[in-house]
Amino acid sequence: MAGRSGRPWFAAGAAVLLLGLAATRHGWSAATSEPPQPSGSRTGTPAPAPTRTAATGYDPAGYAAEVRLHARQAGIHPQLLMAILYNESYKPHDPALERAWQRLKPDSAFGIANMHRAAFDDTKKGRPFAGRSWEELPDDPDLAVEAAAWYLHDLARQLPARRTGPYTEDQLLALGYNAGPAAMRAFARGATPGSQAGSYLTQLKDNWPRAARALEPGPAKSG
Repeated sequence: MAGRSGRPWFAAGAAVLLLGLAATRHGWSAATSEPPQPSGSRTGTPAPAPTRTAATGYDPAGYAAEVRLHARQAGIHPQLLMAILYNESYKPHDPALERAWQRLKPDSAFGIANMHRAAFDDTKKGRPFAGRSWEELPDDPDLAVEAAAWYLHDLARQLPARRTGPYTEDQLLALGYNAGPAAMRAFARGATPGSQAGSYLTQLKDNWPRAARALEPGPAKSG
């Protein structure tokens, strides 16, 4: 996830689902317990909710168009961005549920790309979404993809010119997305990732062909 190593959600998904049930039962929503949120779209059209494939997740392939657009604008590999969305899809991406969790864990990440507030605020400076807020990420998947693309762009600018590690540039950027820029630079110079970063890299490799299929022309492909 962008801006912090490790995952903010416990492995036990049942606890998270219980939060979702509580959110529904007690009426937790952006409208009742948070400041009013913009519609999410810069054109006034409400942003689509994440495409659901299961009660606890969504299919990143539904955002292939957004991935292609924002990856091109940020000058990064679209397959990398899509693979990261698959890596980050372990978390139930529902706006009410994300906000319910954030009440219990204030430093948690928001949006389908799991971005922390500090990373978002640093990334948005001088960008087309500079006027947007981190609190909008759960409601606006397009904004989440755009911010993630530019964060990867900024990470790429921090890579050392000479690298001695065994990782490709895309792999280093994914490690940076998960563990932060300082760790990314260390990996580029030959440091060995710890268990969390190593697991993230393994997942990236597993999701790499899946991301390629999701970006193929025609109907979005999942799995």
